[in-house]
Amino acid sequence: MAKQFAVIGLGRFGQKLAVSLEERGGEVLAIDSDARRVEEIKDKVSAAIRMNGTDESALRAQGVDKVDVAVVCIGESFEANLLTTVIVKRMGVPLVITRTSAEVHSQILSLVGADKVIFPEEDVAVKLAQNLTIETILDYVPISDEHTAAQVSAPKKFWGKTLGELDMRRKFGVNLVAIKRMEGSERPGFVDDMPGAETAIAQGDILIVVGRGEDIETMASS
Repeated sequence: MAKQFAVIGLGRFGQKLAVSLEERGGEVLAIDSDARRVEEIKDKVSAAIRMNGTDESALRAQGVDKVDVAVVCIGESFEANLLTTVIVKRMGVPLVITRTSAEVHSQILSLVGADKVIFPEEDVAVKLAQNLTIETILDYVPISDEHTAAQVSAPKKFWGKTLGELDMRRKFGVNLVAIKRMEGSERPGFVDDMPGAETAIAQGDILIVVGRGEDIETMASS
C-alpha cells in the first residue's frame, strides 16, 4: 500500500516536495489557500485542495488525520505555519515535518510538537521525498547535477552475499565507497573503507555509495 502524504503550503518548496513524493509512488494530498497554486499542481498529485491549513474541521474532512506524514510549509506566515503544525500534530498524524527559514522559528516549532524541522532549499525537498518514500536510504547528499552520495541500509537480498556476487556497479550503476558495520559487529560503527570482492554484506550494514539518484533508488529498493 502506498504511503499517504499531506503537503500543506504550495510555494516552490511545497510544490517540489509534493511532486517528488508523487513521482516516487506516494499518494499526495496537496493543500493551499491560493487557487492558482492548487491549479498548477492538481494534475501532478493524487489530490489538490484549496483550503485554509488552520481549519481543523476542513483538514479532517479531507482525511489529513489519516495520512502517514504531513509536511507543513506555509512560507508566507509563521503564525499560520505554527498553528497548522499544532493542529496536524493534535490530529494524530504519526510524523509531522515543518519547514521554516529561521533558526528561532525552528526551536518554537520543535517545542509545539513538530517531529522534524527543515529549511527551504529545493534540493532539501527532493532529498526529503527520497528519504520518506525509500526508508532504506538513510542520508542523501547531491554532489553534482547528476551524481549523489548516499548511505543505504543494506537490502535484505544483499545479506550474506559478497561484493563480487552482487556486482553493484554492473547491475545498478552504483559505486560502493565503504561499508559501515553495525549489527553483530565487534566494533559497531566501524567503517570498512577498503572492501574487496570477497567482502560479504551482513544484516544491519550501511552501504556508502555514489551514483545517479535514480540508480541508487533502484538499488535501495531491490
